[in-house]
Amino acid sequence: MTGSETLSLRASCDNVFDELSKARRETPPRLSLMEEGAVAQVGEGVAFVTGFSELLADELLSFPGGLMGIASTIRTTGVGVVLLGGGDKLHTGAEVRRTKRVVDAPVGEGLLGRVVDGLGRPLDGGGPVKAAERWPIERPAPAIMDRAPVAEPLQTGLKSVDAAIPIGRGQRELILGDRQTGKTAVAVSAILNQKNEDVVCIYCAIGQRASAVARVIDQLEKGGMRQRTIVVAASGEEAPGLQFVAPYAATSMAEYFMEKGRDVLIVYDDLTRHARAYRELSLLLRRPPGREAYPGDIFYIHSRLLERAAHLSKERGGGSLTALPVIETQAQNISAYIPTNLISITDGQIYLSPDLFSKGVLPAVDIGLSVSRVGGDAQRRAYRAVAPDLRLYYAQFEELESFSRFGARLDKDTRQRLERGRRIREVLKQGEYDRFSAPEQIAVLLSATEGVFDDVAIEDIDAAEAAIRRAANEDLPDLSKKILSDSEFGEEDKKKVLAAARSALERKGVDNREDDS
Repeated sequence: MTGSETLSLRASCDNVFDELSKARRETPPRLSLMEEGAVAQVGEGVAFVTGFSELLADELLSFPGGLMGIASTIRTTGVGVVLLGGGDKLHTGAEVRRTKRVVDAPVGEGLLGRVVDGLGRPLDGGGPVKAAERWPIERPAPAIMDRAPVAEPLQTGLKSVDAAIPIGRGQRELILGDRQTGKTAVAVSAILNQKNEDVVCIYCAIGQRASAVARVIDQLEKGGMRQRTIVVAASGEEAPGLQFVAPYAATSMAEYFMEKGRDVLIVYDDLTRHARAYRELSLLLRRPPGREAYPGDIFYIHSRLLERAAHLSKERGGGSLTALPVIETQAQNISAYIPTNLISITDGQIYLSPDLFSKGVLPAVDIGLSVSRVGGDAQRRAYRAVAPDLRLYYAQFEELESFSRFGARLDKDTRQRLERGRRIREVLKQGEYDRFSAPEQIAVLLSATEGVFDDVAIEDIDAAEAAIRRAANEDLPDLSKKILSDSEFGEEDKKKVLAAARSALERKGVDNREDDS
């Protein structure tokens, strides 16, 4: 072939390629191959879709009638979709469209005081939510170098928790116990105690009865915290998909405030139902079951949620997100699958005992089985002067009380420890709507451990405690300021508190002697 023939053939090929390129540009894209699919099968809370050539992980898909779903299990043969609503009217062959965005939720100041579902849609009849932005519900946890140590306390107003199981801002503290032992009451008390603090609160109800959620909202209203709390509700009547996404959406709403340098408290009530909803979805999507029929990634869904709780460094604004996940145990079995998973993820646990609950010890916090892995680092100094003796006396009392049931003869010292232990247990009782300031708690707990209540009859403990709390506020204003400012709390300060306590009991007409033990 001559050179001229070669050039001619090359020019012809170039013309053919140009024509093909022009034809491709002018031909409209076939939307059905990429942007549309069809329902192949509908299940309870899930659907299987075919026809898409590409999808994002966790992409929102639009179904007829405004129903949305999440592309959860993506395979070459089709897509398993988690429906975010009832699929009763969905049928085989229905058209499905891509949205090209992952699941997100509204965030911003406009959500405060509102009740919304897992997608941020209003449930309170208050009109559309005024969102500043929309954030993905799944966001990476802050890096280690972006975190600061957990060293600032978050007071719950409960004596047994603040003294023996302290919670710090940025901590993850698990609340667990059997059904109807007061788990929600402890969590809501922590929210209500933030009334005089600059803390934004979020209550996320997962799988709860609508009446139970309404009762919590009523408590927030009466406690003056409704307008500073976001309620994210996915009740037990909702689709399991909405129950699954609710805690992630609530965390994104909380992170908005944390990124602004504010302190946030979030309650997940409860993650046992969250795990069950995910198990249901996984089995319906034909994922292989593992232990107790839970899928293999059940640990991961909670770890990636709770790792987002953090205290950010000053360079990142210094905000914090404190998480209080709630889980339900069965027959006091804290070594079951989901409880052990969450115990290993969190920084401690508050265990509520049904035995204490049945005895009328409320809140039914079992100090022996409860722990805070942050410990005294998240406590004011005054608490550190009281907490060690409190835990020691209470642990000794529980052992001695069990021993004394055998009817053995007890020496004077043992009887004295038993009597003091009974009074400490009585002092740790607290009404559901009673919350006490740090100075009041310090005065009462120090009095209990140092024997001020030893000669007070059990039935008079409430009146004696009220007198000591009043004395802490009225007779020791400077010391109260010192406790709140986290200044050093020494032996002289202890003596002042004990003297004021004894004086308050004398004014009440209680014959009280100094403890010589």
